[in-house]
Amino acid sequence: MTRKLFVTTALPYANAAFHIGHMMEYIQADIWVRFQRMQRDAGTQRVVHFVGADDTHGTPIMIAAEKEGVTPQEFVAKIAAGRAQYLDGFHIAFDNWHSTDSPENVDLSQSIYRRLRDNGLIYTKTVDRFYDTAKGMFLADRNIKGECPVCHAKDQYGDNCEVCGAAYQPTELINPYSVFTGSTPILKPSEQYFFKLSDPRCFQFLKEWLNTPGRLQPEMVNKVSEWLGENGEKLADWDISRDAPYFGIPIPDAPGKFFYVWLDAPVGYLASLKNYFEKKGIDYEAFLNDPAAEQVHFIGKDIVSFHLLFWPAMLNFSGHPIIDKLKVNVHGHLTVNNEKMSKSRGTGISPLRYLDLKMNPEWLRYYLAFKLNAKVEDLDFTGEDFVARVNSDLIGKYVNIASRCAGFIAKRFDGKLASTLSDDAKQWIARALNGEHGERQASIAANFEAREFGKALREIMEVADVANRYVDENKPWILAKDETKTAELHDVCTAALILFRQLTILLSPVLPHVAAQVRAFLGDDAYSWDDTQGERVTAPLLGRTINAYSHLMQRVDAKMVEDLFDKPAPAATPAAETAVTTAEPAAPAAAVATAEASDIEPLAPEISIDDFTKIDLRVAKIVNCEHVEGAGKLLRLTLDVGEGRYRNVFSGIKSAYQPEQLIGKLTVVVANLAPRKMKFGVSEGMVLCASAQDEKANPGLYLLEPVSGAQPGMRIR
Repeated sequence: MTRKLFVTTALPYANAAFHIGHMMEYIQADIWVRFQRMQRDAGTQRVVHFVGADDTHGTPIMIAAEKEGVTPQEFVAKIAAGRAQYLDGFHIAFDNWHSTDSPENVDLSQSIYRRLRDNGLIYTKTVDRFYDTAKGMFLADRNIKGECPVCHAKDQYGDNCEVCGAAYQPTELINPYSVFTGSTPILKPSEQYFFKLSDPRCFQFLKEWLNTPGRLQPEMVNKVSEWLGENGEKLADWDISRDAPYFGIPIPDAPGKFFYVWLDAPVGYLASLKNYFEKKGIDYEAFLNDPAAEQVHFIGKDIVSFHLLFWPAMLNFSGHPIIDKLKVNVHGHLTVNNEKMSKSRGTGISPLRYLDLKMNPEWLRYYLAFKLNAKVEDLDFTGEDFVARVNSDLIGKYVNIASRCAGFIAKRFDGKLASTLSDDAKQWIARALNGEHGERQASIAANFEAREFGKALREIMEVADVANRYVDENKPWILAKDETKTAELHDVCTAALILFRQLTILLSPVLPHVAAQVRAFLGDDAYSWDDTQGERVTAPLLGRTINAYSHLMQRVDAKMVEDLFDKPAPAATPAAETAVTTAEPAAPAAAVATAEASDIEPLAPEISIDDFTKIDLRVAKIVNCEHVEGAGKLLRLTLDVGEGRYRNVFSGIKSAYQPEQLIGKLTVVVANLAPRKMKFGVSEGMVLCASAQDEKANPGLYLLEPVSGAQPGMRIR
């Protein structure tokens, strides 16, 4: 039986270079694709087509092109020309890279629209839309920002919230503003085209489609089911049109109207496949209608409302055959040191800088894979952890096996491996490749298939641990000193390299470049997953003459990682600084000079900047404060730390402040302190105060307050 897979990822918007989040998603998909292609000799073969494209339409690109004095097509072409250095640099092997501004996408998008129209799911009505009077144009959803009407997170786009995931109309935003001019837009009537997502047919289809086993992760099924409501009452019709001027695909029979970018962008997956098949002479329609064909899509959690509501309904009611065979794999965000990536905060990572620093791309592939699983969880990149993980696993465990044994084969046996193995060597190989529940290869394969990459790599490293234990116990460097142990030396080094080859095969979806180097070293052909089973584990290497070994991978230098991170941008003006001061004016110099020595606490031991940056200090607004019944020293503070939710913090400042004095004030909180369960509740942080060394002799207690202009959530640096 043959599985025919059509694998896709989110289309990057063609107004900027790739960021590290793109790389994470593409690496995840690439690993899965490479694993599938290794099944070519197994019981179930897989034919895989891996395609991507640039998302090129919309007002932002039109405006950016206008600023540069070029056409939108020229602007997009310039961005697209820079894609290869990222994809090739991180060994991401798309079969085809296309554009949504293509003849294929125009044809497919307009065809889908006509079928939806003929199915009674398109209608027009005049609505009020936001209009930027300063710019002289209607604003697309992503050209408007404001406060989310659901969770009240600030600075959210006009189509969906990146904090809570809710989808809504731009007119529902609270305090909207234009991203171009910052002005408050006005409402202006315009005739628009709508897709009738509220139709009972859409609700019934989506409910069944989402709940099809294997279609989607359970947590996403629950999430999207909330958006449907009990009977579809939460589904709102979707405005799919935009007014000229607009860079996009014209709506048929509607002069001056264009498809909203989110209608044609997902069609771009199909357009890229069609373009690829035309180049290869493959029948596009036959593939889509083949019962063995399926689309597997990788996507971030921030845009699931489009991909799990609008896109499936659009495909289904236009009669598209791929809809029944579509699976969507949702992943979380990539954070840096537990913070959202931000260049201005120094928590951004440039993929191109990574490559410019000559950092091995397979370090990153391995590190991200080790953290990836099938859940919708955020992944955190920490420099220290990155260095430790790569150096421990890839250098200390994996590469170390070959570097310890290959030299003896070259020097003592003219590069020829032993023709047979001792029973002891066979037992060690079996011990390494078999876990508690039988062959590890089957378990590792199941984890790769299920996108549980972290579990797969942990099990692979267990194989490496046994292999290293075998080498440590048999000590080939000692055997080499004893002429009577030559046969034993040959046996041990051959068995170790057989295990090294097995590790390489298992790791090859993650480390394709290293796997190619190992194949050249051992004289192997392309690997398949069948090479990890039965006689194919040992037989191919026995008696073989191998090539000279070259070192495969260097250790990570911590200095490289330090240079990798974006440096925090300097504040433009003093008002933008998050300076911290006490509630009281600073004492004059004379007062400080005459202060009693006992009032000033000695400085704590010196720390490094790394120690300091581990403490996440944030500006917080005290939205409420109250006494704690039964607590003589505590006040309960309700804090807004800019997270879209409130925190509860207990503070022992009752002797210095009354609750009403603090409500509405700004202060500073240690935001990453582990929550502490107390008698009166859970405290989620610590507010900062200044006091003298001897609080009994000098009982003054001063809550820290940022200067005017600071906002909740700003970090103290």
